[in-house]
Parts: sequence; structure tokens; C-alpha cells
Amino acid sequence: MRASDKAYAALREDIIEWRLAPGTVLAEVEQSERLGVSRTPVREALSRLNAEGLTTAAGGRGVVVTDISLEDIDEMFELRETLEGKAAALAAERGERVVFEQLHADLLRAPELISQDDPARHAYYALVGRLDEAIDAAISNSYLAQAMRSLRVHLVRVRRLAADDAQRLNAAAAEHAAIAEAIAAGNAKLAEAATTLHLHRSLSHVKATHSPNEEHHG
Repeated sequence: MRASDKAYAALREDIIEWRLAPGTVLAEVEQSERLGVSRTPVREALSRLNAEGLTTAAGGRGVVVTDISLEDIDEMFELRETLEGKAAALAAERGERVVFEQLHADLLRAPELISQDDPARHAYYALVGRLDEAIDAAISNSYLAQAMRSLRVHLVRVRRLAADDAQRLNAAAAEHAAIAEAIAAGNAKLAEAATTLHLHRSLSHVKATHSPNEEHHG
């Protein structure tokens, strides 16, 4: 792995996981020492993070980690509903039924993962990631898939903010299972409706459980 890729991956994960909080100044010298690479790869990594919207130039302060406001979250979910609803409908029309039948079966067993400790919950998130990847592959539209991947970077940050209690995760697993089931059945309208319902409930949960500006400044 190139030094700039290493620096990018490390910084990106630290931002997404909130180890680098909004407003944190990312000085090239400090980050190059922390990551064990020279300043040039760090500069390249910061440029990529700027392009993704995870960092921004802040005048004389240099590069800082961007914040996520409730308004930002509303806008993300507006776009998410448009993109993911369409993607689910296309996947129902174009996808391989057997792939989504298996995902549906796996998602029905997700509560077994959710009831356990954090490593097991990571397995649940990985399962949701498999559903995302299967939809991306099924839609056969590289532009739509790329747009969704770009948005997911920010959605992971939002998910880390929300208090993902077992009750919400179990409900989300059932919602994901319904999406997979509708796609497996080849029912485009139902797949889109199931996606819209899941996103509506996810947004309500996120907004009910946190206020980014209050929790992550200071």
C-alpha cells in the first residue's frame, strides 16, 4: 500500500469512528509523525478527504474535520431515499433472485448477532454491507452505485453517532430483510417502498437519539 493510501485510510477511519472529532485541526507535521509517513502523503490524503467532504480548509487554521448537523442529516436522507429507493427497484428487476433469497435468510437470523457483544454486531453491519454490495452489483449502473458509495461514507459517521440499541438494530434487521425479500421476489414497487420505510425509521431514530453540535464540540 502506498504511503498516501495508508494515511488516507487511517485518517478516514479515525474521522468516521469519531476518534477525530468535528473541528479537530489536522496539521500535516503532527499527522505525519502520528502515522509514520512523510508530509507529502499526508497532504495527498487530506486532499482526498477534502474531496469527500470529511475535512475542509478553515482559513489560517489549516484543514479541519467537518461537522454533521441535523440539517445535514436531513439532506443526506433526502438524497438517500432518492438513490436507494431507485436502486432497490432496479435490483428487483435485474438482480439474481438466489443472491437476495440467501441475504433474506441471513438477515432473518441477524438478531442472533445483535444480541451479542460488539464483535458480533460488527458481523451484523458486515451483513448489511453485503446487502448494499449485492444491490450495487445488481443494478448494473456504475454512476448510481458510485453516488451511493460516496454518500455511505457520511452515513457511517451518522450511524456511529446514533445510539444503536438492540431494539432499533433488531427492527432495522427486519426492515433490511423485507428489502431483500422484495428484491428476491422481483417486486420493484415493494422493494422501493420497503427501502423508503427503512430510511424513514432510521432518520427518526437518528434524530431522536443525538444532537451532533451539542455532543461533539468542546
